[in-house]
Amino acid sequence: MKPRNRKSNVPSTKKNKKKNQGHDDFFESAAKRRRKAALDEAIESDDSDEDVFGGGGERENAEDADEEVEETADEKRVRLATEHLERIRAIAKKIEEEEEEEEGEGDDGRERKRDSLVAEILQKDQLEESGRVRRLLSSRVVEPQPEDRFQVLIKHLQPVTAVCLSEDESRGFSASKDGLIMHWDVETGKKEKYLWPSEEVLISHYAKAREKPSEKRSKHVLTLAVSSDGRYLASGGLDRHVHLWDVRSKEHIQAFHGHRGPVSCLTFRQGTSQLFSGSFDRTIKLWNADDRTHIDNLFGHQSEILTIDCLRKERLLTAGRDRTMRLWKVPEESQLIFRAPAASLECSCFINDSEFMSGSDDGSIELWSMMRKKPTHIVKNAHPSTINQDIPLENGIKEAPQENGKNKNGLTCSAAQSWVSSVAVCRGSDLAASGAGNGTVRLWALEPESRGIHPLHNFPLDGFVNALAFAKSGRFLLAGVGQEPRLGRWGRNRTARNGVAIHPIRLKEEK
Repeated sequence: MKPRNRKSNVPSTKKNKKKNQGHDDFFESAAKRRRKAALDEAIESDDSDEDVFGGGGERENAEDADEEVEETADEKRVRLATEHLERIRAIAKKIEEEEEEEEGEGDDGRERKRDSLVAEILQKDQLEESGRVRRLLSSRVVEPQPEDRFQVLIKHLQPVTAVCLSEDESRGFSASKDGLIMHWDVETGKKEKYLWPSEEVLISHYAKAREKPSEKRSKHVLTLAVSSDGRYLASGGLDRHVHLWDVRSKEHIQAFHGHRGPVSCLTFRQGTSQLFSGSFDRTIKLWNADDRTHIDNLFGHQSEILTIDCLRKERLLTAGRDRTMRLWKVPEESQLIFRAPAASLECSCFINDSEFMSGSDDGSIELWSMMRKKPTHIVKNAHPSTINQDIPLENGIKEAPQENGKNKNGLTCSAAQSWVSSVAVCRGSDLAASGAGNGTVRLWALEPESRGIHPLHNFPLDGFVNALAFAKSGRFLLAGVGQEPRLGRWGRNRTARNGVAIHPIRLKEEK
């Protein structure tokens, strides 16, 4: 079944053609580019758009109009594309200056060389974005310095259950068990709260009325997801609804009802407004955030669905307590079933369209390929419980691993501490991370075709790591931490701090 979009997002051709005149000189002839050298210098400045589209006398009026008229989605895409092209040109120019120029090469030859270099960089970016080529980040990760550690960025009163990051890596979102949803700036840590509307407003937004009016509606949030264009934030929790929020105004705009159990996981399909939700009622629902409509249901899991993930293709990855992970081909209405070898899968995520990664409640991490029904590689005891603080390990981490729940002195601890509760992969790369409740977040290097996984570094972090989010650039890692696990109270760490922590990742310059 192919979802149908009821609204067309295709911009007006005449409008865009007129708007883009003077911007895309990349495809013009060399003679025209030389005549527009002065204009190119103006484009690289911060206020170039006003200079091109308006005269000096009308500049102040244009700025006032920009403050009053909000930038549309089409205008934002044009602006971001122009800025990206300018950055690529600057990189190509820098590379060209560093290389030795051939003797007798004129201006036309240098421009052709620069244009071909820009095209090569753009092609490489497109292949990496589509997942056809994997970025090799793990080999560029520098060993952490003593000052490189997790720093608490945002504090919550209750354990954090979900963390997600915007496409441009500038904004983050987090939610906790007390129903608090926060929107914050990654660089400054400045935060804003999403205020829940009254019961009357929720019902007017199509929320289902409570069976017992005397009972309060639960605001316990279990999952978050943000759309690729940054317009929508979706939340789900114990009230069995999928709530849609406007990121710009921080206001509640829609409540999707239909699930008969808590909504445990959400994901937006990249580049679209399609939203998938998984629930304890064993069903998956597909929604359209733009049209505010329900599109389809997917059935197959025999127990609660715990995690869900989606890339650009209409393929969906889910894991549940029925010890299965399922790859859904939405248009074909078919699914591939992958069974865990010995334990229940707690989390999973895509590496690319045909490879994925999962974590289990027995403390193991698995790598999967679409071509095999069993894991291609398993790392057992990936997060052993830490009790004896006198046993040192490399990178300054102290562990006592022999068997999950035990240390070398025979002391026991909560088995929930060794559960792999979250996994994340830096999009389009070979760099992954996993978290548990043993006081450590581990960084992993993935081999091609899921042939293996190797530990890189251990990052100390006290508490249950209920969510992980990688920056697309690989420059930092976000962790949602709590004193308790995301879906229950099987363990408790009273010394942990509830909140969102950030850890920098230093990368060597790419050759």
